Amino acid sequence: MGSKNMSALWMVAMVFVLLNIGLCNGGKTSPYVRKLYASEDLPKDTFPSPPGFNAPEQVHITQGDYDGRGVIISWVTPVMKHPDVVSYWAAGAEGKRKHKHTVQSVTTTYKYYNYNSGYIHHATIKGLEYDTKYFYEIGQGNSARQFHFTTPPKIGPDVPYTFGVIGDLGQTFDSYETLKHYMANPKGQAMLFVGDLSYADDHPHHDNERWDEWGRFVEKSTAYQPWIWAAGNHEIDFAPELEENVPFKPYLHRYLTPYQESQSTSPLWYSIRLASAHIIVLSSYSSFAKYTPQYTWLETELSKVNRAETPWLIVLLHSPWYNSNSYHYMEGEAMRVTFEPWFVQHKVDLVFAGHVHSYERSERISNVKYNITNGLSTPVKDPSAPVYITIGDGGNIEGLASGFVDPQPSYSAYREASFGHAILEIKNSTHAHYTWHRNDDNEAVAADSIWFFNRHTYPKEEHN
Repeated sequence: MGSKNMSALWMVAMVFVLLNIGLCNGGKTSPYVRKLYASEDLPKDTFPSPPGFNAPEQVHITQGDYDGRGVIISWVTPVMKHPDVVSYWAAGAEGKRKHKHTVQSVTTTYKYYNYNSGYIHHATIKGLEYDTKYFYEIGQGNSARQFHFTTPPKIGPDVPYTFGVIGDLGQTFDSYETLKHYMANPKGQAMLFVGDLSYADDHPHHDNERWDEWGRFVEKSTAYQPWIWAAGNHEIDFAPELEENVPFKPYLHRYLTPYQESQSTSPLWYSIRLASAHIIVLSSYSSFAKYTPQYTWLETELSKVNRAETPWLIVLLHSPWYNSNSYHYMEGEAMRVTFEPWFVQHKVDLVFAGHVHSYERSERISNVKYNITNGLSTPVKDPSAPVYITIGDGGNIEGLASGFVDPQPSYSAYREASFGHAILEIKNSTHAHYTWHRNDDNEAVAADSIWFFNRHTYPKEEHN
C-alpha cells in the first residue's frame, strides 16, 4: 500500500478515535467575552446589623418537612439569647390575636479559633396550609422585625413551580450583581443553592465574621423564600493548624436542614418534595462508598420516589460529574462512578452542581458501560440520563474559571465563563423551561435556554 493511502487511512482512524473519546462534535462555547478583572469582597460594613438592641439578623428560611407544609426559620441574636420565639400568622389575620401562633427556637452557639458566634436560633413550624402567605415576627419592642413567606402548592404531578439556581455565591461585588438580578426576576419561588456560601475560609483564620456578613447580605432573599441548601468545599472549615478539627462546624450550626424527615442520618444529605418535584441533596465531601450512611440512604430514597406524584427528579450536589473546564477537572469522578448507574436507572431529570466557577450544560449522557475487562469509558447519549448543569458562577472572590478544554467535548451542550444565575420553571408533568442569566454589566441577560422534557412522563429528545 502506498504512503499516500497509508496517510489517508491514518487520518480516518484518528478522526474515528477522536469522535469516540468525546472530543469532537461538541455543543456551543459562548463567544461572549466577559471583562476579566479580579472579584473583590464587599467591605465588611456593607451590610451592618439592623438597628435596635439585640435585633435579630441573618434571617433565613428553608423547607422544614418532607412535603412542603413546614418551614425552618433561622436567625441570630448577637448579644442575648432571648427573645427566642417566632410569632406567625396567615395573611389577613394580623389583627386577630387568636390566629397568631408562637414557636420557640432551638438555640446554639459555637466557637471557631478566636471567634465566638452570636445566639443562633432555629424554629421549626409544621402543619401549615399549602399555597398560603404567612407573616412572621422575631425580636421584641423596637428591635422586632417582620417578614413573610408563601408555602408551596399541594404536591401533585402537574403543579407548576419555579426555582432559582445559584452556586458558589460568596460576597463580592459580582455576588451582589448575581443576587440583585435574581431578585429582580419575580418568577423565583424557592432557591436551589448548590454550595459554597460565605467563603470565610478564604480569609485569615477562616474569618467567621464573614459568615455573619454573608447572612446579612442574602437576608433580603433568604428571609422571604426557602433556600434549599447543599454544602460545598468552602463549608468544610477543617483547619487542624487552628485546632479546628470538626468539619462543617460553622455551616452545621447556622444552616439547618430537614434531614430527619427523609430518614437521613446527616444534615448534609437529605431530600424534600416540593410541588411536582422530588429534590435530593447529596454531600460531595462526605463518605459515599458502598455501605456508608450516604450510600445506603440514597439507595433507599431513590426507591421511594413516586413519579406519579412528583414526576420531576432533581439532584443537588457540589462537585460536578461532567465538566470540560480544567478547573477542578474530574474531582467528582469517584461519586459519579458510584452513583451514576442509579441516576440512569431511576431516570433523574436534572443534576445541578457548583464548584467550577463558570457555567456549563451537558447533553443527556451517561458513562456506565465501563468495567475492567472491556475498557469502555466514553460518555454516550442516553435518553434515560440526566442533564448535568454546572452553575458555580455566583461571583465569589476566587474569580472565574475560564480554562475550557478545546475542542469542546461532545457531551457539552453550552458553556460560558461568566457569572450569573438560572431559573427553572416547571410547567407541568412533562415540560420545564430553563434559562441561564448572565451578569452582563447592569442587566441579567438570558444567554442559555432550553425546554426540558421529563424523563418519566415524556422522554423525548430535547433540542438545543
